[in-house]
Amino acid sequence: MATPQVQTVNTTADKAKLAATAVLVILSLVAYYSLGKQGPLFQWLGLLVGLAVAVVVFLTSESGKALVAFGQDAVREMKKVVWPARREAIQMTLYVFGFVFVMALFLWLTDKTLEWLFYDLILGWKK
Repeated sequence: MATPQVQTVNTTADKAKLAATAVLVILSLVAYYSLGKQGPLFQWLGLLVGLAVAVVVFLTSESGKALVAFGQDAVREMKKVVWPARREAIQMTLYVFGFVFVMALFLWLTDKTLEWLFYDLILGWKK
């Protein structure tokens, strides 16, 4: 079994980019609340522009590049998946619903049997 590789932020520039991303997110929230008197359009514009800049800065860092690579690998793997045909998917869904119905019926019958056994026979509590 392969040992997982733990990636850490090593370079000062990369740490600065991540810190700048955090600062930009905070500043965009501050801008959102500070622009309250100018109206909702400017509030949302300030927030979205600040967050967009933060995303761009994050994606230029090593962590951002690793996230993009992970996303690309995930898409590549999803393309390899053999999805079931419509008929197979409907058939399996019906099996699941049938099993759930049978289990619900079994649990209900078990509950009612135990209720009758304990309350009516053993304790003598009639409803």
